[in-house]
Amino acid sequence: MTSTAVRVDTAPAAGLQRRRRSLGWLAVVPLLAFTALAFGLPAMAMLDGAFTVKDPATGATSYTAGNLTASLRGAYLTALLGSVKLSAVSAGLAALLGLPLAQAVVTSRHRALREAVLTASGVLANFGGVPLAFAFVATLGNAGVLTRQFGLTDQGWDLYSFWGLVIVYLYFLIPLMVLTITPALEGLRSQWREAAQNNGATSAQYWRHVALPVLLPSLLGGLVLLFGSAFAAYATAAAMVGSSIPLVTLQIADALSGNVLVGQENVALALSLDMVLVAGLVMAVYLPLQRRSARWLA
Repeated sequence: MTSTAVRVDTAPAAGLQRRRRSLGWLAVVPLLAFTALAFGLPAMAMLDGAFTVKDPATGATSYTAGNLTASLRGAYLTALLGSVKLSAVSAGLAALLGLPLAQAVVTSRHRALREAVLTASGVLANFGGVPLAFAFVATLGNAGVLTRQFGLTDQGWDLYSFWGLVIVYLYFLIPLMVLTITPALEGLRSQWREAAQNNGATSAQYWRHVALPVLLPSLLGGLVLLFGSAFAAYATAAAMVGSSIPLVTLQIADALSGNVLVGQENVALALSLDMVLVAGLVMAVYLPLQRRSARWLA
């Protein structure tokens, strides 16, 4: 009799819980609709165009892999590899420079300084495009303030080069690394350092055998995130170097503006698909690393 009463009492509660779940799904519908319109339709149009070729004589369209093949040859392949190289170098340097800066922020006893650095990092990580390019041109360009003051041109300095573009990218990648790795550094428990010191370990040994292995998933995840951010950047490079440095984003812009051969108008969409595939690979690496890091530092 007691068990029957329990079943009678819990049945309305279970039904109420199911109704709440159904209402929760209804609340997500607007977001799903927006995602489908803002991302789904453009993605489908890009996918369709990447495999479509138009005959310039008859105007007939046909499906083929010719656009993708063209996007992986010649100048297009050079631009894709140039973007990968620029993104990898920039992300690696930003990770190396951002980690000690984030550690200094975490261990700082001055709360105001810490909040100021994190706030500035949040602003600078989203500062890019033409304003960033103009700031560097005015400062380190051929006629920039620091270039003339220190005679950098006579010493071989050139802002409009590969390494000049790397320095510009570091301006927003280092703050992004600080924001990415700071939560992981805060998750390092003081008991681990104390246990290492009690067993005679030096600070270097603690970082080598304890801290860095724990932080490795977060470091790799941050590196992948930085790579993706640099790989997708366009406006800064376009305003600074134009087409003097081959980058896939600049090639896409040239193709969209009509600077392609007749019959290759959809090569830009194929290049965009190449970028989407690289971004998908980046996310496929980043998400497992993020989950693994969360297990260690929770």
